[in-house]
Amino acid sequence: MANHARVERERLADLLEAVGPDAPTLCDGWRTRDLAAHLVLREARPDAAAGIVLPFLAARTARVQREFAALPYPELVRRFRSGPPRLSAFALPGADEAGNLVEYFVHAEDVRRAGEAGWEPEPLGPGLGELLWRRLRVPVRMELGRRTPVRLVLELPDGRNLVAGQKLPGSVRVLGEPGELLLFAFGRGARARVELSGPADELALLRGRVGVPD
Repeated sequence: MANHARVERERLADLLEAVGPDAPTLCDGWRTRDLAAHLVLREARPDAAAGIVLPFLAARTARVQREFAALPYPELVRRFRSGPPRLSAFALPGADEAGNLVEYFVHAEDVRRAGEAGWEPEPLGPGLGELLWRRLRVPVRMELGRRTPVRLVLELPDGRNLVAGQKLPGSVRVLGEPGELLLFAFGRGARARVELSGPADELALLRGRVGVPD
């Protein structure tokens, strides 16, 4: 069985290595050194990683992340590339694929699309597009559904769709490939190759709350 998370880990590590420690990313306030430190922290320090999702622990997470960021950058990238430590939860069978695929795909594009002039969406490997589409349900509900001020229909070219903000008024259609819809759902819409259609007032309202293409 293909390990897509392993492929995306290698792609992200290659990008981090190629651009160096001070390149921009699409993560607000983070350069590549900060992103690399975040990735290592998630796997190596579960005791400190809770602040990624729990605001009252965010200060401790930020402190430990700064400690990782102070390491030599090649060492940070090496640690990330080598995979989770043996005692990490992500080292359990299947945990890397289940817990890291979306994380690595999004962050690889955070690096590539922030700094690469004239970027284009890269072709997805066999089966990856379908897997990203299946993983899209959670961020549509938990991420995008909490931010959107209008009902959104995220649709594939083949007509399959997911709805964010089911109970909200209005209806804006967001058309794109799985990877592009995933980036849109995670707030990277300004750099996602998607097509939006809907009433002008709803599109304007959406632009103020969710990143959308120019």
